[in-house]
Amino acid sequence: MTTTTSTESPPASGRSRLWRLLAALEVDTRLLGMVTALAVIWIGFDVLTGGTFLTARNLWNLAVQTSVVGVMATGMVLVIVTRNIDLSVGSVLGFLGMIMAFVQVEILPDFLPLGHPMIWVSSLVLGLVLGAAIGAFQGFWIAHAQVPAFIVTLGGLLVFRGGAWWITFGRTVAPLDQTFQRIGGGIAGSIGDFWSWVAGAIAIAVVLFGAYRSRAKRREYNFPLKPVWAELVINGSAVAAIVAFVMVMNAYDLPPRTVADGIVTELIGEVGAGGLSAESQALVATFPPAARELVAGLPNSESALVRALSRWDDLPTTARGIPVPVLILIGVAVVMTFVARRTRFGRYVFAIGGNPEAAELAGVNTRRVIMTIFIVMGLLCAIAGAILSARLNAGANSTGLLAELSVIAAAVIGGTSLAGGVGTIVGALLGALVMQSLQSGMILLGMDTPLQNIVIGLVLIIAVWIDTVYQKHRR
Repeated sequence: MTTTTSTESPPASGRSRLWRLLAALEVDTRLLGMVTALAVIWIGFDVLTGGTFLTARNLWNLAVQTSVVGVMATGMVLVIVTRNIDLSVGSVLGFLGMIMAFVQVEILPDFLPLGHPMIWVSSLVLGLVLGAAIGAFQGFWIAHAQVPAFIVTLGGLLVFRGGAWWITFGRTVAPLDQTFQRIGGGIAGSIGDFWSWVAGAIAIAVVLFGAYRSRAKRREYNFPLKPVWAELVINGSAVAAIVAFVMVMNAYDLPPRTVADGIVTELIGEVGAGGLSAESQALVATFPPAARELVAGLPNSESALVRALSRWDDLPTTARGIPVPVLILIGVAVVMTFVARRTRFGRYVFAIGGNPEAAELAGVNTRRVIMTIFIVMGLLCAIAGAILSARLNAGANSTGLLAELSVIAAAVIGGTSLAGGVGTIVGALLGALVMQSLQSGMILLGMDTPLQNIVIGLVLIIAVWIDTVYQKHRR
């Protein structure tokens, strides 16, 4: 008589089913954790602020505020992945922002008429060139002179903060070119509801095309295919997120005073150019009688006309749409993600972070790669400096103060390992959004700045601890 032993496995636990689900979806568990944490933060602050946090206005401003840190965090990922650090990004941002503002206000108006497009274009190009030069300078000392990045960039933090003060001896430079202000999401710094939906449709098309192409490639090379339901869940979630984002950005209408200020500014420009256009004359004809009388006194009656139009019940208002700085952030993130994941340079970056000696023995020019990374970091600081200066409509020597801490924290909270070799651009963007969400929520709650710094510091420590535990678990 033979006996048989049952080999039937016990029912799978809920946790194992969850892991199988995540494996089928091929979801990065760290990014999923970031999204979950962000959702908890948003819901928590919305409850604590009585529904103020999740309003269209606050989310619109949150997106704009995240753009500066987010742009620099995409570069900081590559810096930290290669086992380096850049403590100078806040000072470089402030220095370049001051340079661009000083050129616009103090130098170019002596050679070009006010409002000439070459004023803001020239200052922006100068900022980008200087940013690349600063990155090359610091990269040379780190890559070729073998001075530790901590020391080089700590010196840069002091040098460029002092340089920002020295340019104007501490004086704030303002106002900046009106077109340049759009880069910061100012009065006209959004693309409107129609073009926002166009941008959203393009993003959805890119997502769906990418999913189709990825599945076709997997089938072509006989790689395992994701279940159809998994593809639908992932891509459906991405499409829903894009639609929700555009809807929120379009839900924030321009405040009446902002609309009135924009209309009056345009009227003043036309008056200075020789007279109102037919379109402006038709608009003025709809103004209340008191406002129409004030138009004749422009530009001297500017303030009074703005106040009169702000109180006008029939003032035409439009949705702001996606802010220009957010579009810049998205563009930078797409380019940096492509560079990190789809190019030889990106593979070299992660190879150096994983094992610098092995990468060099394999023929990777580690010095060139590291120097290039710091050049890219300088360019990103210039872009961030332009956004922040344009948003503030001024160049000040305190601009970007302690921004390096927010940028490093965003990268680390987003999953970039300080040990090198691990990091994602998407994670850094989520980290930047988490950082800015915490700060925005604490401001709405009326918390003092020192207490905000305490909370941010504790969050950073916990994030590094979680990364350490995660790395040990992987081993």
